[in-house]
Amino acid sequence: TVCRWQQKGSERADVRLELRPLLSFVDYHHLQHENVEFDTTFAATIGVVKLRPYSNLPELHFGHNAIDIFSTGHWYHNFEYAIEHERGFDHHEDLYQPFCLVFDLSQPADVIVSTEPVKVKEADVLEKAELERREQIISTADVSSEFSMQLALAADQFIVARGEGQTVIAGYPWFSDWGRDTMIALPGLTLATGRHDVARSVLLEYSKHVSEGMIPNRFPDAGDHADYNTVDATLWYFEAIRAYLAASGDEKTVRDLYIKLAEIVAMHVRGTRFNIHVDTDGLLYAGEPGVQLTWMDAKIGDLVITPRTGKPVEIQALWYNALRIMSDLAGRFGHKKDKTRFDAMADLAKLSFNGLFWNEAEKCLFDVVINGDRDASVRPNQIFAVSLANPVLDESRWAAVVSKVESELLTPYGLRSLGPKDPSYVGIYKGSPLARDSAYHQGTVWAWLIGPYVDAFRRVSGDSDIETRVAQILSGFEEHLSQAGLGQISEIFDGNSPHAPRGCPAQAWSVAELLRVSSPNRQ
Repeated sequence: TVCRWQQKGSERADVRLELRPLLSFVDYHHLQHENVEFDTTFAATIGVVKLRPYSNLPELHFGHNAIDIFSTGHWYHNFEYAIEHERGFDHHEDLYQPFCLVFDLSQPADVIVSTEPVKVKEADVLEKAELERREQIISTADVSSEFSMQLALAADQFIVARGEGQTVIAGYPWFSDWGRDTMIALPGLTLATGRHDVARSVLLEYSKHVSEGMIPNRFPDAGDHADYNTVDATLWYFEAIRAYLAASGDEKTVRDLYIKLAEIVAMHVRGTRFNIHVDTDGLLYAGEPGVQLTWMDAKIGDLVITPRTGKPVEIQALWYNALRIMSDLAGRFGHKKDKTRFDAMADLAKLSFNGLFWNEAEKCLFDVVINGDRDASVRPNQIFAVSLANPVLDESRWAAVVSKVESELLTPYGLRSLGPKDPSYVGIYKGSPLARDSAYHQGTVWAWLIGPYVDAFRRVSGDSDIETRVAQILSGFEEHLSQAGLGQISEIFDGNSPHAPRGCPAQAWSVAELLRVSSPNRQ
């Protein structure tokens, strides 16, 4: 981080600036409290201050052009954090103040803070390089408005290294890289911004971690052990590959992945973790007690808020889409028997789906079907039966589903996760972990769902001026760029008006889906 202070207007030669940094130096899940393990010493040489509060954490470097530095060594106690208090967490923190830097403001005061060695003379170089890098991002993305320009810059912040490849951080400040979020966000973050090489790198990196026909749900904050408790992340992997091929034309990479994709389908037919398997009706069953496998994955201890065990509606839409993608790839690559088999599987799945999931009374889709029981909760998951590249729902019913979602779930910031008429609806997301997790998928608005809604809306609308209407649907997000995380899109919003932003102030799939559906190059 490069910081610069300078006088504005008439510059005086006798002005001094004192900077006294406050250190917490903990990971984003914890707060700092005064303790004997905290190493309060620092080493100062000309233009550099180094310290390492904990031996197992990185060294912190301050490059500076101060004219003086002196030791202070104070603990400041009980900083109080209102939002942490509201959420039922530890909300007091102690911060250590190790030294004071004194600057002569007859020239700019520069400080560079990094976990790597730095020299203050690099400040101008770093600033210029960062501005040029951002200009390159904007140029590559070929954006046409201030809004899309900012989204392209926001998107770049989520793409990070994993191993020799790349991955996507799901959200800041407290998420790592999640398979589901990565695959959903990939088209918007990379393809809509012209970064096909990044998309390829991410897809190949995840292919290395396929296990029992599944890609990881989550890579933990530390260590190499991945979690595979997801049914949809792997299915989104197929859609990300489809979009990549459509945008890049890179058949070689996809051809190399084809065998692995075919093995994934075979494992789902045979059965894999968490009772994920293809049923006799050609639909995909998933779930067992105590696990949450869909994107509606809130869990408090052993309590799964929305277990959705059985045949969730969007899982069937994704499964059918994956089978049609495999049929297309098999045809491209000359695997005639595979194509025939995938087509037959897809035909059966579509026939079964349209017989099981249509809710004639509400003119929409059931959310989950299990052993003859049908969950009639009005949720946004049904939109994927219309929005995906290969819709599983009969075309005659598309408009009814879009109309239902629009009337009960659409807000200026995305779709509610549950209709407000439902007795389980929770319109405000706040309070303790229990209160928030209980609201997470029970009415809370999810920004990323605006993407599939717009896809479905475009598909059913006969309006010749449809793009004007789409721009109106997305317009609320432009103002939001300055409301929570500056230049970013939040994870969630309250279901009730005025739909206050909540959750992560910067969420990858929120940014990505806005970019994808507003891009002229969408696939």
